[in-house]
Amino acid sequence: MEPKDQTPPGSPPVVIADKVDPPRDLRDESGRATLPDIEAFSTAPKSRDRACLVVIYGPELGKRAALGHGTFEIGRSSRADLPIDQESISRHHARITFDGDRHVIEDLGSTNGTFVNDQNLKRSPLKDGDQVKLGRSILKYMSGDNIEANYHEEIYRLMTMDALTQTHNRRYFNEALEREYQRSLRYRRALSLVLFDIDHFKKINDTYGHVAGDSVLRQLARVVKPRLRQQDVLARVGGEEFAVLLPEVEPAGALVAAEKVRRLVESARFLVDQKEFGCTVSVGTASFAAQTTSPQMLYEDADKNLYEAKRGGRNRVVGG
Repeated sequence: MEPKDQTPPGSPPVVIADKVDPPRDLRDESGRATLPDIEAFSTAPKSRDRACLVVIYGPELGKRAALGHGTFEIGRSSRADLPIDQESISRHHARITFDGDRHVIEDLGSTNGTFVNDQNLKRSPLKDGDQVKLGRSILKYMSGDNIEANYHEEIYRLMTMDALTQTHNRRYFNEALEREYQRSLRYRRALSLVLFDIDHFKKINDTYGHVAGDSVLRQLARVVKPRLRQQDVLARVGGEEFAVLLPEVEPAGALVAAEKVRRLVESARFLVDQKEFGCTVSVGTASFAAQTTSPQMLYEDADKNLYEAKRGGRNRVVGG
């Protein structure tokens, strides 16, 4: 069965201009285990203007820092109120102040800029839920009476989502793959998997920098995600590698879906620092069959086909 395309006919081509305890197995983008820092916040005053920043992508994933009425600086300097040891972060990157009514963030002439909800801004007031991107790190601003509940909700979300691309993460994907495999085994339902990887991604990083590479990943996810069915599972499973789990899709339908992804990316334009360029992906597919004995085997078959697509010249689909 071919996946349905949810984009209206004639659409123009894509142009990209229950509370839980914090988990102990959150990992940052490099795979290092991290532990949310919650003690510093537990004694903060219970006031209406109480606010904090939570690291949702980057080093010290899950860490939160309380914001008061004084000056709060973020940067690579060890003297910063929130030090972030990353080359993409300037020593004195951004400053947050309280103007008597709200917190305001101001860029301090950083090299890579300060982004609020993906907008490069020199100065901006913050509201509850805003995402602040500095270099390769993403922070979420939280404020108000429900800040404790919102923090726990965000930690729960970090267990299943990749904050950079707003797709599912590897942990969620592994659980979904196991669940759908067992369902296919029990009911003899079709199941397919698509793996795709950005071609020459290292060249993008080397040419434009890792911050630009992160931007490409975010934009690519925005291109692909809306064109999938609601029941499909899109996940970032590696640095520049994504997976799409396709329940009840036969091998022929998986090839159609894979080619659709390839064409979407090929026709998209990516904008980074006022520079527009294109990129491509190589795609491998695999489907549940009589000889499939485990979900890992299904993944490995798709991965082998992805490798064949790379070896065969890239920007192509290989199915199995």
